[in-house]
Amino acid sequence: MTTVTANFTYSHTAGFLAYRGRGFIHPIAITLGDDGVMYVLNRGGPESVGRLEHKRVCICTVDEGYIGEWGTGGTEDGQFWWPSDIARAGDGRIFVTDEALQRVNIFDPDGNYVHHWGEVGVEPGQFNRPAGVTVAPDGTLLISDGLNHRIQRYTPEGEYLGGWGEYGAQAGQFNTPWGVACDADGNIFVADWRNDRVQAFTPAGRFIGQWGTSGDGKGQLNRPSSVTIDEQGYLYVADWGNERVQIFAPDGEVAAILLGDATTSSWAADYLSANPDEQRARYEADLKPAVNPWRDHHREASAGIESRFWGPSSIAVDAEGRIYVVDSCRHRVQIYRKTA
Repeated sequence: MTTVTANFTYSHTAGFLAYRGRGFIHPIAITLGDDGVMYVLNRGGPESVGRLEHKRVCICTVDEGYIGEWGTGGTEDGQFWWPSDIARAGDGRIFVTDEALQRVNIFDPDGNYVHHWGEVGVEPGQFNRPAGVTVAPDGTLLISDGLNHRIQRYTPEGEYLGGWGEYGAQAGQFNTPWGVACDADGNIFVADWRNDRVQAFTPAGRFIGQWGTSGDGKGQLNRPSSVTIDEQGYLYVADWGNERVQIFAPDGEVAAILLGDATTSSWAADYLSANPDEQRARYEADLKPAVNPWRDHHREASAGIESRFWGPSSIAVDAEGRIYVVDSCRHRVQIYRKTA
């Protein structure tokens, strides 16, 4: 077998803080469309009346072309309260899970509300904090049912097709699973959040392997929030609690650790040029303070170094080798490239 050695380099940053329109506010998840289109789900902060409109989906391109937005906060049809994850089907439909409303919202390719389904409970087909969602190769939906500690499968219309999992730390058990993804063969990868690991399963739900143990060392994980896998078998993990992304090669070894390399996005540059006082304050600020490697762990340093990840919550890859990291607390997406 030929081993493919990949390199991972920073490309650019998209987005900046904006309550509406061209920008993000506490983005939580991302899904990709065609031709570099990004659908960024904004959780929007506290659920106060004045902030509900910030909960929305922003659509833009990888090169920061703004397309539009849709959605708002609330409890009515098509509205969000604690939106958690977003997935796009092959026909363009968009699915958004909502932890608080215990449901899955469905939108057409233009963002128009279609319908929703889901109810709270512990029985098969019911939810307790639905979190991650992905579309499997056969078109069915896989949803991580967080506080029921299981994975459930549905048709896009909400018909329950089965599931597996229970609370625990043994192979095949879960403790608050979050992100979920599939490879081209339908194998399922789950970010097992409170067990600090990623587990892999066959399409039928049989356990086949895992990555990570609790900790902050190389190959260890701390509250992984999102996972995805590319065509060559590289596994990408948003290592949320460690403020980093870890990339595992097909042989299970760590191929790269990304800490964040953000530069000013074009949207942010436009804003700063129109607001010279803020631009001046930014230039005068120390955005990259010195870090003592013997004292300052990267988790603590991330909040103080503007270029680094701070709350990396979601990750996606595309066929062009681009890697998209949702940098939630800094309201942006950092984009990397994989090259052989």
